[in-house]
Amino acid sequence: MQVKSRKIQLAFIIFWVLLAYIIAALLFWFIELNAENSTITQLRMQSLQPGPNYDLQLQKINIERNRKVAQYLGEGSIFLLLIIAGAVYIFRSVRRELRQNVEQQNFLMAITHELKTPIAVSKLNLETLLRRKLTEEMQKGLLQASLQETNRLNMLCNNLLLSSQIDAGAYALIHEVVSWSKITQACVTENSNRFPQRKIEATIADDIFIEADHLLLEMVVNNLIENALKYAPKDKPIQVVLKIEVPYAKLEVKDEGPGILEADKEKIFKKFTRLGNEATIRAKGTGLGLFLIKRIITKLKGEVAVIDNQPVGSIFSVKLKMAKK
Repeated sequence: MQVKSRKIQLAFIIFWVLLAYIIAALLFWFIELNAENSTITQLRMQSLQPGPNYDLQLQKINIERNRKVAQYLGEGSIFLLLIIAGAVYIFRSVRRELRQNVEQQNFLMAITHELKTPIAVSKLNLETLLRRKLTEEMQKGLLQASLQETNRLNMLCNNLLLSSQIDAGAYALIHEVVSWSKITQACVTENSNRFPQRKIEATIADDIFIEADHLLLEMVVNNLIENALKYAPKDKPIQVVLKIEVPYAKLEVKDEGPGILEADKEKIFKKFTRLGNEATIRAKGTGLGLFLIKRIITKLKGEVAVIDNQPVGSIFSVKLKMAKK
């Protein structure tokens, strides 16, 4: 990685050196042409003979000199602007590609870790079941833990698949009237079972129906809850609130984590983006969850936002229009 970084730095140094050389050469030729123009003007002035048309001829020589200077300045300025604009465009494009490559490399490392963890846990549980004589209760516990890890793996695969389909414009949105109340309650129950040591406080209004894609809506709620659990302190609860704000239904997921800087509140919804200090970056994640939430809610013609929780933490909110009864 260090060797690659040094090569990139060397490439940028060469790029800027070449750009500086081109600009210096352009200035050099402007100076040379202007000097040549001044020499030609002086020779023409020296060749003038005194007479009734002397002032008129002198004026024409000065006009011609000024026209040449203006021509050199105009053409040189346009050429310089084109060079600088092209250099800036190339530099930004290359830097954007390099940033995307770094983000994708980080994503691959994160996704590898995320995939290996549930596989390793499930494998260990199954090996324990095969090699040891366990009570029925212990067997049930191991199978339940394996099922939870399988569900986590399934959710991760769904995120990856949906992300690819959305980028390719290949996902066909299913419009159906679904109970957001039941979906939210099911997601809270599932995450409470997956993370029994964490406290999830839910306040869910009954009979909230919206027109949406059941799978996508379930993915939104799960990703919001998992995101809060990921960054909030383990001894602090997270709150899930589903309420009515006519004509909308609003889901809020509140945590008491480190919070998000104001300048980063838009960046977090970009693909592969993971912001924060070393402690938050070390948290599990792929950088896809919030990106998918933003894209899904946009497709459902809703609103997603993040604000500061008081005294600490963040509140992620999703607003969707309720279905007509």
